[in-house]
Amino acid sequence: MAGGKETPRQKMIGMMYLVLTALLALNVSSAILLKFQFLDESLQSVNRKTVSDNAGVVSNIQAAIAENKNPSANDQRVLKNAQEVRQRTSEMVTYIQGLRNMLIEKSGGKTAEGGYAQPEGNDIVAMNMIGAASKNNGAAYELKDKLNEFAKFLNQHNESVPDKLALDGSEDPVAKNDPAQRRKDFAQLNFEETPMVAALAVLSQKEAEVLKYEADVLQKLAQQVGADIIKFEKIFAMARAESKTVAAGTKYTADMFIAASSDNITPKMTFQGKPVKVENGLGKVEFVASASNYDADGNSKQTWKGQVTINQNGRDTTFTVTEEYIVAKPVIQVQSASVQALYFQCANELNIQVPALGAVYDPSFSASGGTAVKGAKKGEVTIIPNATEVTINVSSGGNSIGSEKFKVRPIPKPELVALVNGRPIDVKRGVPAQSFRAVEIQAVADEGFKQLLPNEARYRVTKWRAYLVRNNQPVEQGEFNGPTANLTSFAAKANKGDRVVIEILDVKRLNYKGQAVDVNVGTPNFNVPLN
Repeated sequence: MAGGKETPRQKMIGMMYLVLTALLALNVSSAILLKFQFLDESLQSVNRKTVSDNAGVVSNIQAAIAENKNPSANDQRVLKNAQEVRQRTSEMVTYIQGLRNMLIEKSGGKTAEGGYAQPEGNDIVAMNMIGAASKNNGAAYELKDKLNEFAKFLNQHNESVPDKLALDGSEDPVAKNDPAQRRKDFAQLNFEETPMVAALAVLSQKEAEVLKYEADVLQKLAQQVGADIIKFEKIFAMARAESKTVAAGTKYTADMFIAASSDNITPKMTFQGKPVKVENGLGKVEFVASASNYDADGNSKQTWKGQVTINQNGRDTTFTVTEEYIVAKPVIQVQSASVQALYFQCANELNIQVPALGAVYDPSFSASGGTAVKGAKKGEVTIIPNATEVTINVSSGGNSIGSEKFKVRPIPKPELVALVNGRPIDVKRGVPAQSFRAVEIQAVADEGFKQLLPNEARYRVTKWRAYLVRNNQPVEQGEFNGPTANLTSFAAKANKGDRVVIEILDVKRLNYKGQAVDVNVGTPNFNVPLN
């Protein structure tokens, strides 16, 4: 069934036609005969409702013209055409109903229970609808001519109506693919070896097509005089609040109203001149909210405008929608062990959130004066500063949110501690000369720095030198790689009153990447008296 956008009722008729076609291909049984009867009765019920609706359209055309104090010649022509379409359709339906009554009567009529005396009646259908063998003089041939004449008549008023409503097997989109069916003419295709109740269903389906195309023509004629009726299949309640955010103790205000949409109308909607996707009559307006000026509370009142265009009576009518909304300035929250300042060339881990964005928060970060590395979880970012100040720029979904500035502090130098035999050296009291053996030089991180960035606070003394000095002259010396050394040779030569001078040559720090970086500790030394 061709034509414009179909109503739910027309779609249901199309589905029934598919069911009818499938049933005709099955072997006949009592259960299938009952299904044919049910299908026929359903189609008849729908057809009666369509007849009523189509008659109502003609009445609406007449009423619309009557309301016009000066109807034009075109208006009168439209009314005449509508009445003629209604008359020709009524004659076509009456003819089809006559064929139905003839088949019911010749098969014995109806039973007291509401069924048929001979629901199968294949021979009765063949003799009356196809005719005697090779004569092709049955009623179906006259039906074919009338249906196709009716189609040509309607096509004059609506080009979407097909030229034929009664098709031979070679023309039928389904039958032409079947070698056995495509050789048949219209009468044979629809009524050969067909039970009586199935023949009734076929006639009901043809009647439904007649009424469907009549409805299409009448609707087009009605549009020409403003008598077409928009039927709203979807009616729903809606509410529009002044604000979806309300502080405790203040009033919540909203408008509640009924809205509706029609399957027969596809509105065109635009926003800022661009088309809007329409689903089930509702346009989806989406855009990224932005503002440049905010009030003292961090809010900015904005408006957007859209257009909804529908075709009424052959003319486009456009409605403008203006909606206010409030853009709240997003607040950037930075969570970290220390947010007052960052450490130079260290991996400072931050958690940056924008609560106002909720679930749509999709952050990305960049930094001026440093490098930003996005973390595994939403909002996590590692900042490695390379200047005295870092500006972190925050975006969400590609849209800028704002920026935060941080001062950068230098890494505190570690404290150098010398131990002999596992105990810290007392440079005032000294160390017994004979026990000056196992020496370790430690670089101890600043406690505050270590707590904030433990992965950055890993130090190691990698090179140092020791001198055994007597009367300001070196007696023994050695250079050592690593924090520990065995100075047994010093102890063997040491006398009371000598001293050991230790110079720190190199200290390394293991950063977050596991790389060893130089630490500038100057030229510290330890002067240890021996006693």
